[in-house]
Amino acid sequence: MNSHPFLYDIIYSNRKTLAIQVNTKGQVLVRAPRRTSKATIDRFLTEKEDWILKHLKKISLARTETPPPLDDGARRHYICIARDIFTQKTAYYAAIMNVTYGHISIREQKTRWGSCSGKGNLNFNWRLIFAPEEVLDYVVVHELAHRREMNHSKAFYAIVESILPDYKKQKKWLKDNGNRLWMAG
Repeated sequence: MNSHPFLYDIIYSNRKTLAIQVNTKGQVLVRAPRRTSKATIDRFLTEKEDWILKHLKKISLARTETPPPLDDGARRHYICIARDIFTQKTAYYAAIMNVTYGHISIREQKTRWGSCSGKGNLNFNWRLIFAPEEVLDYVVVHELAHRREMNHSKAFYAIVESILPDYKKQKKWLKDNGNRLWMAG
């Protein structure tokens, strides 16, 4: 019987730690190492219950505030604007950081604001154009920092901080307000 105020699914795999994911559909997924006992999972869920409920509420609110979908013309217009902005910002910060990069793609990822491939190709989410300018700078610098460190280590964040000393404010803004960007445009 489920003793938590939400339903959840357990996915067992060869991982070493327990993790919780609340996806955009409001499903709670527990990722667990094989042979993890139900009691251990229950204790973990109890510890993380406030976090889970907070995320479920955020998703529920986002669903009720969802505007009608954009038509293709509007989406193409915003993507074009985003391509210009990210092309300029990437060139500017790459010169300052003394790094190179490959192709820039503008996408509409549901879970990422940007990414950097092993070959140095960069992807940016077009919806970022509705964020404050400093947030766009942070995402560009973050992705370019991966040209030196393909991880999120202390060394990686030291690179980001050397360019944007207040990057943590932008990172927090994106975490706190990023879901609103899905309602923009």
